Amino acid sequence: MKSLFSRLAVLALLLVPSHAFADELNSGDTAWMLTSTALVLFMTIPGLALFYGGLVRVKNVLSVLMQCFALTALMTIIWIAVGYSIAFDTTGMEAGVMNFASFAGGLKMAFLSGVTRDSLSGTIPETVFITFQMTFAIITPALIAGAFAERMKFSAMLLFMALWSIVVYAPVCHMAWSGDGSYFGDHLAALDFAGGTVVHINAGVAALVAAILIGKRQGYPQSPMPPHSLTLTVVGASMLWVGWFGFNAGSAVAADGNAGMAMLVTQISTAAATLAWMLVEWGKHGKPSILGAVTGAVAGLVAITPASGSAGPMGALIIGIASGVICFWGATTLKQKLGYDDSLDAFGVHGIGGIVGAFLTGICASESLGGAGLAAASMGAQMKGQIISIVFTLVYSGVLSLILLKIVDAVVGLRVTQEDEVRGLDISLHDERGYDM
Repeated sequence: MKSLFSRLAVLALLLVPSHAFADELNSGDTAWMLTSTALVLFMTIPGLALFYGGLVRVKNVLSVLMQCFALTALMTIIWIAVGYSIAFDTTGMEAGVMNFASFAGGLKMAFLSGVTRDSLSGTIPETVFITFQMTFAIITPALIAGAFAERMKFSAMLLFMALWSIVVYAPVCHMAWSGDGSYFGDHLAALDFAGGTVVHINAGVAALVAAILIGKRQGYPQSPMPPHSLTLTVVGASMLWVGWFGFNAGSAVAADGNAGMAMLVTQISTAAATLAWMLVEWGKHGKPSILGAVTGAVAGLVAITPASGSAGPMGALIIGIASGVICFWGATTLKQKLGYDDSLDAFGVHGIGGIVGAFLTGICASESLGGAGLAAASMGAQMKGQIISIVFTLVYSGVLSLILLKIVDAVVGLRVTQEDEVRGLDISLHDERGYDM
């Protein structure tokens, strides 16, 4: 009799739909997401800080490290205060219904109201999901800082980033990732697995606007401004490559096959972009450079981000090669022709790489290319959704970034004085030196 009951119990479990257990804690998923969260935070401090820090002149290295470190602290507080609620409050959202809630969440979860030790987000604690998404909110404004390195006031940077994270980042995050009723995901059927629009296009266009509005560094482009330490840059880029597995594979929010494929395609795209950039540079200048190789790697990481949940290995190869070639053009030829001073190529790599990746996601998701399948009914419909999401993000982030920068300029001023810029921001803004001069 006992054996009969045991068999009936097992049969009952098999007959229950799998989604019935969707809100039960899974220790494997939780362990992977704890690891991914640490990896993504590692991307900003120390990864991005060292990558950017090595690219600037010696008199400004501490200012860049300070920006990344301070933004990590500032974005943490803003995220728990209002950012998470604006991004993931789904009050009023309905599948297939477009309303204000499709574009931005409310403040129902401000200061993490209602979040407890036992709250779940799918199969992981909500606290882990909050922290994981927080690391994305941290690195995105830090990416923007590369565009105006060596010339923006620290106070202006903090004020702009605080406003930008609330007005721009959190709503775009909501539009892409808040589920049924979200503008990008539900209404456009656009695919953005880990942040092509949310992180890279969003940050890239804001970086471009900031670089143009603040103006060029003194002496640019006539005076050479080589990186002070490519060693630091390579170390930082290596940390970004490793940390990006948490960024992309972690966005599966589970320890499953999707995470495994995201990890594989991330590696393939990054390797392909590294080689593509290196070969193009080699052909154009006669020698390959380590700076080109690591910049190409970052371009490949950026471009595969939106496609990491839907592309297969061959799609990743296509995305990697395309991003290496196109981002090389964007960071060199395009920047020279248009004449803007994007100090550390935030737009050339993240903006253009994000556009390339988001666009090709609509193609490489096709099952004929080994992808997971399209979100829309056809490739044409999928490409339409991808293009609208790209254009919307460019316009939304670009216009609001311009408005916010104008406000900050009126309140505290955007740019340091000529004297401070010549002395270097380490001394003039922080009264410190990173290296003996």
